[in-house]
Amino acid sequence: RTDRQPEFTQLDLEMSFIDKEDILNLIEELFTAMVETIKPDLRLIKPFPRLSYAEAMERYGTDKPDLRFGIEIRDLSDIAAETDFSVFRSVISQGGKVKGICAPGCASYTRQQLDELNRTVQELGAKGLTTIALGTSAGSLNDLTIEMVKSVAAKYLTLDQIKDMAKRLEAKPGDLLLIVAGEPDLINTVLGELRQAMGHRLKLAESNLFTFAYILDFPLLRQSEEAGRWESEHHPFTAAWDEDVPLLDTAPETVRGKHYDLVCNGYEIGGGSIRIHTAEIQRKVFRLLGYSDEEIDDRFGHMLEAFEYGAPPHGGIALGLDRIVMLLAGEETIREVIAFPKNQNAVDLTVNAPASVTEEQLAELHIRLRDE
Repeated sequence: RTDRQPEFTQLDLEMSFIDKEDILNLIEELFTAMVETIKPDLRLIKPFPRLSYAEAMERYGTDKPDLRFGIEIRDLSDIAAETDFSVFRSVISQGGKVKGICAPGCASYTRQQLDELNRTVQELGAKGLTTIALGTSAGSLNDLTIEMVKSVAAKYLTLDQIKDMAKRLEAKPGDLLLIVAGEPDLINTVLGELRQAMGHRLKLAESNLFTFAYILDFPLLRQSEEAGRWESEHHPFTAAWDEDVPLLDTAPETVRGKHYDLVCNGYEIGGGSIRIHTAEIQRKVFRLLGYSDEEIDDRFGHMLEAFEYGAPPHGGIALGLDRIVMLLAGEETIREVIAFPKNQNAVDLTVNAPASVTEEQLAELHIRLRDE
């Protein structure tokens, strides 16, 4: 991504004898005091909203939502299943979903603009975009007639079905419904990208508003299709919810981790977790990740032995200082707040680094290059 850098600065907090609430409360106090001191003209939403990972993906299609504007994703599958539109019915019959968002005031979009949006969702992996424009001549949804609706799908939908979809998406006359059908996780991501793009295009985000939020309850593990085994969603030392620990033996896919992210205005600016501090549970997680007992003892035996002596509950969070400064400075990329940013090839064009070194320089550092 263009807004990432190979080198960045983090503030890492590690604490003992704490729980998740201690860290979340501390960080909220820290960021509230910082913003109110450095940028008193900015408006903060307090207390910081908290969303589960599942809720963030369902409502915003991303685990780092920009909460400065609405346009939430809504499930339209129950309405779509009753239509005569084969695109919707086919997807639903195969276990897929039909979801959408509302683009306010965009009913007058031209064919060229609609084609551009369709190309965008296709590039993101969806098969296509269904649009429904609600005519501006209607005073309200109750006054809407089928003649006021502009959509290639209109002949397959009843007026009541269109009104039900519009109500579900909190749309009004003059708005444009953007609907995608497909595999649930994919269409959440596609609509999340579309939501962000429309929010930016329509300038819906309030520029002097900072909407910090915590994203919580991430799954502890995810299934890797390539590797054919479980992988850590965060890292292998993240603790599971206490009540979910027994599920490590029976249903690991349902186990929630004590992992949390801090996001602001669509950017992740921090992430951390409460760590495992018992040898038994840590070994169990390692086994789920595919390590043999021999590998566990060889690579992590020293840590597991230390746990046997009574390691305290501990956790922490790492905060991205460059990203925080970028937001406070009103910039859109961390390149603008780093003294010597790198390009996409990790090259610093200011000093032409990295560059080749001489034999003398290597000798001075007692480094010898060996041919394999």
